[in-house]
Amino acid sequence: MPSPPNDQSVAPVSVPGVPDAIVVGAMSILIRFLFFLPDRLLTLLFGRPPEVAAGLQPDAWATARFTGLVEQDPYEQSPSEARQALETLSGAAAAPESPPGESEDHRLDLDGRSLRARLFRPETAPERGPLLVYFQGGGFVVGSLESHDPACRWLAARSGVRVLSVEYRRAPENPFPAAADDAFDAWQAVKSDPDRFGADPDRIGVGGDSAGGNLAAVLCQDLKRLERPQPAFQFLLYPVTVVGGRGSSYADFGSGYFLTAQSMSWYTDNYLAGQDPDQPRVAPLLGKDLSGLAPAYVVTALADPLRDEGEIYATRLHEAGVPVRLDRMPLIHGWFNATGSRSSRKALDVVSGVVAAHLESQPVGSTG
Repeated sequence: MPSPPNDQSVAPVSVPGVPDAIVVGAMSILIRFLFFLPDRLLTLLFGRPPEVAAGLQPDAWATARFTGLVEQDPYEQSPSEARQALETLSGAAAAPESPPGESEDHRLDLDGRSLRARLFRPETAPERGPLLVYFQGGGFVVGSLESHDPACRWLAARSGVRVLSVEYRRAPENPFPAAADDAFDAWQAVKSDPDRFGADPDRIGVGGDSAGGNLAAVLCQDLKRLERPQPAFQFLLYPVTVVGGRGSSYADFGSGYFLTAQSMSWYTDNYLAGQDPDQPRVAPLLGKDLSGLAPAYVVTALADPLRDEGEIYATRLHEAGVPVRLDRMPLIHGWFNATGSRSSRKALDVVSGVVAAHLESQPVGSTG
């Protein structure tokens, strides 16, 4: 159902003649500034969200209003331009300080290819402990170890769980099933050598945000299909579970809330390159039998085109007998990367505690 009229909305504007890099750079500076403003001032400046997004946190709504002003046709950009834009915006949205902990780069040598990976080790981590294998979001086209470095650092530090961020091959240079194959093979590489990462082999989970959440879900279904052991846990953060969405959230939040429905179409076109969108390795929501999959933690964002498909997937997991927890955060898509935002850090505290509980780790205190 289409969203009701919003008398506070401002129509997106194009910026003809201005290079995208300049627009993105200006946005990054202003977003960093917005995160320092108190909620009361943000509400005075940007008003309250429409009824369909009631409850959205002030800094999330301010970010949505601001980024909505410069929405552009994604089909007018190249993948390299989109990648650079995400790197810049992710850096701007990250907290200026880094949490305690260490990181080290690795290479996962797979069949005929090598993937970059980065291990984040919490300050409190024992010599051997739980590990979360993590796949970054970015529509299978953008996103990298660098764009998700701050978020993975915070997740590791607050949960007390090692996080291994794996950078899979991206489209359009490597269309489906390259990313799904990389996720599966990376998982097998980690499971075959847990000592390399200081991992307890019985406490290795898998997770990801957006496209990375899709890969984590697909991985669990691949393992079930091949009758191999499941991860200890699957963490699905606003995951892509079906092409084109389900429910009303695509209509309600398809424009003006950072991630747009048109951008999702651009990502899908690049990822699939004309292949069938209705196969479970693309759309895990369409898997026929979800029983026996790993216990799941599904997190969605209130004002996000992907909200409903993530929540429907959580419902299907529950109906199949899979232990599942579902949380809807009062935020927008991409909040995981916005560690500079007060509301995002509060959500990170919740998420970190649940990840720690599933992998039997000891979470650290609040991020504030």
